[in-house]
Amino acid sequence: MTKIVHAQTVLPEDVLEELKRKTGESTTKDALAKAVEHYLRCPYIHEDTFEKKIEEIIKKKKKS
Repeated sequence: MTKIVHAQTVLPEDVLEELKRKTGESTTKDALAKAVEHYLRCPYIHEDTFEKKIEEIIKKKKKS
């Protein structure tokens, strides 16, 4: 069973409003949850994956 915890942070109001807009969520809770989920799953935020992607692009350009 997954343990659920309450997490809290302080953000400037304009940052929170932008996060809600970008996530398409109207509540703080849902916007933060969506942003965290995206951050954890996004392959482009992990340094090694980003470096591999850059290497692939460079290799493709050299072949052209």
